[in-house]
Amino acid sequence: MNTKFLELRNTYKEIIYRDYLIDDIDNDLVITYTFEIPGLTIFKPTISFSKDLIKNSFINEKLMNKIIFHMGIIELISYYKCCCPEKIVVEAGYLDDYDMKWFKKLFYNGLGEFLYKNNIGINEEELFDFVINGQEIRLDDVFYQGHGNLIPVGGGKDSVVSLELLKEYKNDNMCFIINPKGANIECSYTAGYDDDSIVKIKRVIDKNLIDLNSKGFLNGHTPFSSVVAFNAYLMAYLTNKKYIVLSNENSANEATVIGTSVNHQYSKSYEFEKDFYEFTKKNYGIDIKYFSLLRPLKEIQIAMLFSKYTKYHKVFKSCNLGSKGSTWEWCCKCPKCLFVYIMLRAFLTNDEMVDMFGIDLLNEVELEKDFIELIGEADTKPFECVGSISEVIYALNKIISSYTGELPYLLKLYKDKYQREEMIDLSDLDDENNVIGEYLDILKENVINYEK
Repeated sequence: MNTKFLELRNTYKEIIYRDYLIDDIDNDLVITYTFEIPGLTIFKPTISFSKDLIKNSFINEKLMNKIIFHMGIIELISYYKCCCPEKIVVEAGYLDDYDMKWFKKLFYNGLGEFLYKNNIGINEEELFDFVINGQEIRLDDVFYQGHGNLIPVGGGKDSVVSLELLKEYKNDNMCFIINPKGANIECSYTAGYDDDSIVKIKRVIDKNLIDLNSKGFLNGHTPFSSVVAFNAYLMAYLTNKKYIVLSNENSANEATVIGTSVNHQYSKSYEFEKDFYEFTKKNYGIDIKYFSLLRPLKEIQIAMLFSKYTKYHKVFKSCNLGSKGSTWEWCCKCPKCLFVYIMLRAFLTNDEMVDMFGIDLLNEVELEKDFIELIGEADTKPFECVGSISEVIYALNKIISSYTGELPYLLKLYKDKYQREEMIDLSDLDDENNVIGEYLDILKENVINYEK
């Protein structure tokens, strides 16, 4: 067990969700959350967006406040993990038994990578207890009749595929972006959306957390896609949308640590998708459906479709490291860059890939460790949003089968030492999904007609 974890947990017994405030500042709605770890610090993260985005003429203030309150529980995860107190005291609102179990499951599974990497051996029951001191928001019947799609855009190939598949609904679509920058905004523009049809949220982490991390407090991965889920739900309600259309693939269900349930992509999984839909139906009682359009697909199939959307090839970016700089570029040094390169190289030429990335990543000796993890020859997959091991094997075999000339370093390593067979039917769609009928038909048509 991590001694630092035990020391911090013993010193800081609780984190308190004090309140949230909604202010109207210069035509922006600014939500400020207050979290306190007694004896340590107070955090005040914010979420803000323009009031001009609000299209719903029948806003129910109680419902809006309930969603915003729950958004605060999700925000709390980032601050909870710095010392993992035994109690989460909620003063800002009310959670019943169902809600407490729901959020505790999300905390535990969403922090699975964090717990694993920090050597914290603890089960879900032991992680923490809720103490509820806040007042319940009781909802009357809420009138709501939404239409159209809110499509979260992350800047990578997956959300681009969703935008293209749903382009016939463009006049009734809106893009959704948290902290617009570089690739996510450029992909939206390239798809033909202007600023009036892009929902932009500004999310600001409290600097006190960054300061604590620099001092050695616990740090690690949090389930960011759950932040997207709750924020998107609020904005779908305010913009009068019927569907929140995610771009999470079937491959996101695979564990990152082989032989365990630890999954870097837990909040992108089908399990979380189902849980979130049930939670919102129970708590909010309105007809907004949250589902992933790409759930029936594997990453390799998404890459197949994306390979034909050439206008995005110099615009999209899927590199998390590269997104942290002043510009959003491929870092070409991480497993995510390598994975995306392998997927797309299965359908594009070497020249096209080098034009996209600047170099041939399959010839980068420094990426051997990441490569070994991607092909399943290590204890874990990379802790990144990457597809399944079987897809990587399939893609590598496909690349080798049509390669002319001397193989680059990583391909040669694979062929000489690790090559094995892996069959994938690129026309097959997984039945485990919540995609609505007409959208599923569009998906099937595009996959089946790819070669035509």
